[in-house]
Amino acid sequence: MVGQRSAPILSQSDFDMPETTSSSRRRALKLLAGAPLLPVGAFGAAPAWAAPKGATLTSARFVPMAAPTLAKPEEMATTLVRSALEIAYSDGSKQTYQLGYESFFTTGDQVPDGHGGQTLAGGYYDIHNKPIMDTSGPTPRQFYSDCPDGSSLIRLARPAVKGVKGNTVFAVVQFEYTTRNLKGDEMYGRLPSPIAVLTLDQDPKTGALTLVKYHNVDTSKVKGLWITCGASLSPWNTHLSSEEYEPDGAKPGSAQLKAFGANLYGTADHAANPYDYGHLPEVTVHPDGTGSIEKHYCLGRISHELIQVMPDQRTALMGDDATNGGLFMFVADKAADLSAGTLYVARYTQTSSQGVGAGTMQWIRLGHATSDEIRALAAKLTIGDIMDVAIQDPNDASYTAIHYNGQPNWIRIKPNMEKAAAFLETHRYAACVGASMALTKNEGTTVNIKDKIAYSALANVVDSMVKGGRGWYEGSGIALDRKLQAGGILAHKMQGGQKDTKGQPIRSDWVPTVSSTLLTGKDIAADELGNTAHPDHIASPDNLKFSEKLRTLFIGEDSGNHVNNFLWAYNVDTKELSRILSTPAGAESTGLHAVDEINGWTYIMSNFQHAGDWDKKGFHDKVKDKLDPLVKANYKDRYGASVGYITGVDLRARGT
Repeated sequence: MVGQRSAPILSQSDFDMPETTSSSRRRALKLLAGAPLLPVGAFGAAPAWAAPKGATLTSARFVPMAAPTLAKPEEMATTLVRSALEIAYSDGSKQTYQLGYESFFTTGDQVPDGHGGQTLAGGYYDIHNKPIMDTSGPTPRQFYSDCPDGSSLIRLARPAVKGVKGNTVFAVVQFEYTTRNLKGDEMYGRLPSPIAVLTLDQDPKTGALTLVKYHNVDTSKVKGLWITCGASLSPWNTHLSSEEYEPDGAKPGSAQLKAFGANLYGTADHAANPYDYGHLPEVTVHPDGTGSIEKHYCLGRISHELIQVMPDQRTALMGDDATNGGLFMFVADKAADLSAGTLYVARYTQTSSQGVGAGTMQWIRLGHATSDEIRALAAKLTIGDIMDVAIQDPNDASYTAIHYNGQPNWIRIKPNMEKAAAFLETHRYAACVGASMALTKNEGTTVNIKDKIAYSALANVVDSMVKGGRGWYEGSGIALDRKLQAGGILAHKMQGGQKDTKGQPIRSDWVPTVSSTLLTGKDIAADELGNTAHPDHIASPDNLKFSEKLRTLFIGEDSGNHVNNFLWAYNVDTKELSRILSTPAGAESTGLHAVDEINGWTYIMSNFQHAGDWDKKGFHDKVKDKLDPLVKANYKDRYGASVGYITGVDLRARGT
């Protein structure tokens, strides 16, 4: 259904009915003028509910919600928000906003295309922009994703989209993959990821957002997109996407890559080149609600999860969601231009083996390149042109022993191929030159600008991070005492005036130098629901975003350790951790984007993926029988997923 929405919370008994009960919620929205998350009068706008005269905001506190239980299984089978936001002002007064959830659409809905017609939300298209059809079931239909992920909310100076009655706001939403076809066969990484620009009509009085236009971005010129995961908004107002789990250059004929190429090109005869994927796509939104895309080849071919560009508009810190992954940094030649620059990787000296570790960092310069020159190398080189790779010890001193994706490799760089190796075989090359390639599932990155601290999410502290684990090796600089399946978050202090390991200056004032554990999850024996991580602690943090004005780190989970994954708010001043949203059982919390202000309103964007993903989570024996029918009823037999945002109602509007 187009624009299906759950309106703001009405009363304690109305908390988070399933999203299918949207009609009454829409009527309530009109009656109560519910505000998306927070009307930020204290931040310099003129909202519906203004701050007290002469007062300024002094603090923000998220009032936590309890985790859902099987006492109300319907609450475990939908997006649930029972949290609140309490704002304190300099005159001692407070305002409280009850939080709720609004959905723009569920994937698989028919939504407006902006030209009087309809289009499929989350639909897949090939290199010719033709719908990719799922013919595995009795009735063929266009593939659509159940895995929306990274999102950005964008405002342009002179928008020009028909049908907008209030303020025009744009959102970019990418779709990581689809879980299965109609037959039930796995489809992970076998379809080119779609990415869409949404035109949203923002009500000037309430801040409410309504979908007006859905535009599918043409990705043909970048040869399609590969497993687009987390995303961020650049300081220059573009959407920075990702291509996760880059295909192995040593396995160009893998079944996954062949299936991807067949779906992308519409024929099994046209193979996809692994070197065209694992890069950084950037989407530019245009005033007419369309978007264009380019892919930057010079930021390293790694498992790009989520990039964070610093306020200098040149320095980028990159998550690397891999086993034997690294912490990578890119310093662009020019501000607001990622088409050329220098790539670095960290080398750690561990100072603590507790939690998710602590240590100091030096930076190894991998090389300088332009996107154009690496794209040209990608078109003509294979891994055999760049390096020799062995998976068993060749007993040859000219080879270097490394670990790649948890497995031993021995590599030998071909003469004059260092640049190609650095930018096309980045994981192998970084290990070869001495980087600390031992991180596991280094996912979201974000920055606290005021304190000059960056944050990195480690979804699981296992394998190569733990002494003796799979992929661990002496000399990595990382050797934790024990695995922590629930993972944690690292905080990195950033400084200027740094030099690389060869003594050359790094032209940035935003270089991570010291890391420490900020938060960890807590592994437990399975509880009555099947949780294997304590439900009152984070588990497998993934998406991270920081709000400067709320002084809050938002944390989205990708965890098989929690039956329901959660979205958390962590106040970096008070150290309070608050659960603010629960996703449907088996789903992952994705699409996180914290927006301090657009036309006087603050937003938290939030999606989820693969509701009811029982097979991969390991807790199906305890909850599946009760929850599976409810999840299927709410989300198109588990083929659909929501794209939306957190809302808020000022309780004074209800005479509270």
